[in-house]
This record gives sequence, C-alpha cells and structure tokens, in this order.
Amino acid sequence: MPRLILVRHGQSQWNLENRFTGWWDVDLTAKGEDEARAAGALLAAKDMLPTLAFTSFQTRAIKTLHLALEAAGRLWIPETKDWRLNERHYGGLTGLDKAETAAQHGDDQVKIWRRSFDTPPPVLEDGSKFDLKADPRYAGIAIPSTESLKDTIARVLPYYETAIVPALKAGETVLVAAHGNSLRALVKHLSGISDAEITALEIPTGQPIVYELDEGLAARERYYLSER
Repeated sequence: MPRLILVRHGQSQWNLENRFTGWWDVDLTAKGEDEARAAGALLAAKDMLPTLAFTSFQTRAIKTLHLALEAAGRLWIPETKDWRLNERHYGGLTGLDKAETAAQHGDDQVKIWRRSFDTPPPVLEDGSKFDLKADPRYAGIAIPSTESLKDTIARVLPYYETAIVPALKAGETVLVAAHGNSLRALVKHLSGISDAEITALEIPTGQPIVYELDEGLAARERYYLSER
C-alpha cells in the first residue's frame, strides 16, 4: 500500500526567537539540525525508508530533508523542490516578534492573523527588507504579499495532486519535508479535517508523521512514527 511521510523542518533560528517567518529564508539552529538527524535515524530504525522526496525552496526544509536522509542512509534518493511547498506567507508580520506584535495589536487580533482559516495578515509592503522579488529562486513566480491558511492550501493541494499523487500511485514511499502550514494543508486534505478544526492543529518540528494509504490514496491510518 502507498505510504506518505511528512516531516516539518527542525527548529529554525526564528522559531527560537519567536518571530514570524513565512517565506523569509531562515536557517536551522543546532537543535533543529539534531531534530532532523533524529527524524532520519528514526526512519531507519523503523525500516520506514523513503524512495522519493519533496521539499520547498526554503533552506530550513531543504537542510532538514538532507540531514534526515543522510541519517537514514538515503541521501541518494531523487528529490524535487517546489515553491508551492513553502511556508505560508505572513505578509507584513514577517520578521516581527510574536509577543511584541500581540502587545501592540492585542492577543485576539494576532490570534486571528495566526489561526483563522481565511483571514490573512496585513500585506507586505513593496520595498520592505523582506521583499523577495529580487530573490533568484522566485524568478517568474507571482510571490504573494500575504496568505491565509486557505490561500496556502490553494497552492499546496494542486501540487500534491499533480506531483506527489502520481509518485504514490507508482508505489513510491514519499517523504515530504516542509513547513507547519504547508503540511497542515496536506493533513487537512488527507484526514478530512474541517476548516474550523484545522486551525487548532499543531505539527511539531522534526517528528515524522506517517500516512498509510489505500490504493485510492485515502488515509487508512495516520500516526507519529515515534509512537510506534
């Protein structure tokens, strides 16, 4: 039966600093690197070895993938990078300290920006130091100025259907190393989670989530590999 493994990147520097990150490219901390290696070692220990991998255009996810694959002895497998697996774009909140933002705008407003399904944060102004229009990895891509979770799902799911589904149907064991919100999009779809309930779902860093799928790619089971 097809198998899909999801891993959120290890702790990033801005995770540690409690800042909104989104599409800004932030590296892993030493702890994040350890989390990635531990994820790969767990894949090997549980004989859950991927044959194909997908990740985003962002360093923290790419490094997590590579460190995990190295630890699992699978650094050689084919991998595909795509911007549609990027984290949700946090717009004008990018780079801001979450606690300071809550103090300025109020906890309720920040909760709406962070956790509502379809309300995006304020847009990122053109010319901001976090403006990515000159970043060569996004050449020719219509970079969003902000995104809700709904917006993120609208780019992740078509990519899943066109790129990842064919691999699963071909019998590959697929590993996706991505981000909290791009992975929430996949979990929402595969587990049939409602718009209201998905806002409360937290995906921890560096913890492989395994989907055992049937021949039609419906989820038979979802579990954290560390719990098996």
